[in-house]
Amino acid sequence: MAAQHTLPMVIRALTLWMLHVFMLCSGANVKIGIPENYDGIFPWYLSKLPSLTTNYSELLIRGDDEGIFGVDAAFLYALKPLDREKQPSYSLQMLYRVAGQRQSFTVEVCVIDKNDNVPSFTGVSMRGSVQLGLLKGIPFMRVEASDRDDRNTAHADLRFLLMDQTPRIPAAHMFSIDTINGEVSLTEDGASTLDPEMCGRYKLLVMVKDMAGKANAFFSTGTVTVEVTGNTWASPDPVRLQENLPGPYPIPISQVKWSGSQAEYSLEGEFPEMLFTISLDGVIYLNAPLDRETQDQFQISIVVERPDGREIAKPVELRVMVGDANDNRPTFPQAQYHTVVKELAHRGTEILTVQAADNDDPKTDNVRIFYRLVVQIPETPRALFRVDRDSGVISVQADSMEGTAPQYTLTITAEDAKGLNSSCTVVVTVQDENNNAPVFSQHEYGPYHIPEDAAVGTTVTAVVAGDADVRGGDSWQVNYRLESGNEEDVFALAIDRHTNEVSLVLSKVLDFERESEYILVLSARNPVALVRGRYGPASTATVSIYVDDVNEGPILSQSHYDVTVREGEEPGRVIATIRGHDPDSHPIRYSLRGDTKRYFSIGKYSGELKTVQALDREENSTYTMEVIAVDGRNANLSASTLVTVQILDVNDNSPVLVGDYSWKYLCTPRWEEQALVLASRDSDGPQHGGRLNFSLRSDATVRRNWKLTPINDTHTNLSLNIPYLAPEVYTVPFTISDSSSPPRSTFINLPVTVCPCNVRGNCKMAAKQLQGMPTIQSAVGILLGTFAVIGTILVVIFVRLSYQNPKRPSKTSQERVPLNISL
Repeated sequence: MAAQHTLPMVIRALTLWMLHVFMLCSGANVKIGIPENYDGIFPWYLSKLPSLTTNYSELLIRGDDEGIFGVDAAFLYALKPLDREKQPSYSLQMLYRVAGQRQSFTVEVCVIDKNDNVPSFTGVSMRGSVQLGLLKGIPFMRVEASDRDDRNTAHADLRFLLMDQTPRIPAAHMFSIDTINGEVSLTEDGASTLDPEMCGRYKLLVMVKDMAGKANAFFSTGTVTVEVTGNTWASPDPVRLQENLPGPYPIPISQVKWSGSQAEYSLEGEFPEMLFTISLDGVIYLNAPLDRETQDQFQISIVVERPDGREIAKPVELRVMVGDANDNRPTFPQAQYHTVVKELAHRGTEILTVQAADNDDPKTDNVRIFYRLVVQIPETPRALFRVDRDSGVISVQADSMEGTAPQYTLTITAEDAKGLNSSCTVVVTVQDENNNAPVFSQHEYGPYHIPEDAAVGTTVTAVVAGDADVRGGDSWQVNYRLESGNEEDVFALAIDRHTNEVSLVLSKVLDFERESEYILVLSARNPVALVRGRYGPASTATVSIYVDDVNEGPILSQSHYDVTVREGEEPGRVIATIRGHDPDSHPIRYSLRGDTKRYFSIGKYSGELKTVQALDREENSTYTMEVIAVDGRNANLSASTLVTVQILDVNDNSPVLVGDYSWKYLCTPRWEEQALVLASRDSDGPQHGGRLNFSLRSDATVRRNWKLTPINDTHTNLSLNIPYLAPEVYTVPFTISDSSSPPRSTFINLPVTVCPCNVRGNCKMAAKQLQGMPTIQSAVGILLGTFAVIGTILVVIFVRLSYQNPKRPSKTSQERVPLNISL
């Protein structure tokens, strides 16, 4: 009996675990998803109803017209399979009593779809037509199919395939089908080779599959019939329109037609917006007058598209040509021209060509232009210029332009055969030519006196050569040159271009003793060549200059002397000779300034610089002083130079050990990485004392017990060379040598304490003292004894002070009696 009750319970639990899918809705409503076509054991337990309590009674199910559902022990069950295509959901209302109260809730049973239907084609969609000229990829028909399964699942997700094409001419793959929406279009081969005369009808075998085309999908096949039709889509004939048509607008000028499916037309090309438009019927209109001078022809592309904007066929072209009318006056490219004519120009000299342009058709007489000279300002003298009637060349008509106005303004008119005209102005500048040479007002200038100490840049004199050409022009400008007498470039010329005045300027220091007189030959020339005549004697002048003598100070040969001396060198050696001379041959006296410690001396008249005492580079490596040279006849005239003395290093210092090592120690047994860092120093320079070398004494025991490891040029590590050394104070003998050749050395006996250490590296006990060295106990005793003596003296002082101050006197007494302390 127990087994009979247990088996249904197990079946119920297993069924619930495999199939029920539910979710709680608002209130007490329940929603359950049940797969269709269940083929298991019935009754089929679907789900436990959580809203039913254990003490319900009088349960009634509404909405189950077929008697499919029931409730057992709060479990909802079904008595037969469900079909989603017949009824996709059930709304069951559960009515029951609890403790005499009527209660209810709703159970929504949703039937979950299974792929149990085969897709099928819609017959009306299996025929279509394709137009000649259709582009590849543009659909011309659509194959439709349906599937009774749930559209929201893969069971009704359909895919289309093109299986075969009959016949396979002129290419095997003329068509393609969109796998998702079933749209049929031409391939590249189809668009380029489709010919209704070769084949006017095609049979296409197509397949539709559900499950997005997977291998386990249901499928069906069908045959699509495609008719090939011709098309009237072609480029229309060219159109010729006269410019400025009177209208009315718009004017129809051409028409195109797509004979296939519904299409829309548009125009593209280089023309103003809305100048040309096309109607829905393909009629092309002109909407405004044309101007041939703006654009003489138009190439219009006519585009045909589907309503969705996709281009159906290749665009066709319409060419519109514009005819000319004489409606443009000739115009000059600029309103004013500027040109130059030389004053010596002869009759017939061409000075400028003006050209007007007419925007009418160059193939007609509408563009023939005639030129006339209308006005000349100033009017006199008359007939200076002329213009060629056909070419527009302006030339000189007078015999010469000399003596005319500096500028003329001409008005030139251009006129076409209809009488339409325009004008421009030509400004003609008469250019001065260099037909006059510059001349000086006198042949000789001077003599001028200038002291020999005159500063560079001093102006000696200024002269000018006049020129009869037009002031300010190149022919009037004068260039000056010193032809002779200035071979050493003592003088320079400064020209004022506004006045043509030339200044003779001193460019080098004068020396009366060397040159006391200068005779300069100055010439004047124009920067441009003379076109008539030549330069004569009047274009050259002589300038005489005398140099006045002035007493000058001495001159030193160098502004700075660099001298080197080895340190410790014997005093009295000449280390440098300061050389100078006096332009007036006066004697020179030398002295030193800045040698405060009097390490050096200088010969009063010889200028020989000597050392007075031996120099030490370690004391000072550089000395800088000033040598003063004074004129022997005028103490106010002097010159000076700097002398820098560099002391060269000599290896005269031995290296020394630096630091106190009495409080340091090494642990035994040896600790890894433990060492005493020894520091050294050498007072010599890097050449001799750059790198210091440490070496142990050549003793087998010393070298066995100790090891020196260099750290850098001045430091080394001292450490134990063996694992264990008995605790005591050892004397480690070693030598420190410098890097000179031969080297200088210092021998060191360094006391080193070796002791046992705790885990922290501290000595646990005092090591045996080095003979002759005080012990720690004796040092502490001496220190305590010293403190005791000092304390006794302080006590005696304080006791005597207390006896000498028995009672604090009054304020008055303190002010009158001085403080007396005797010790």
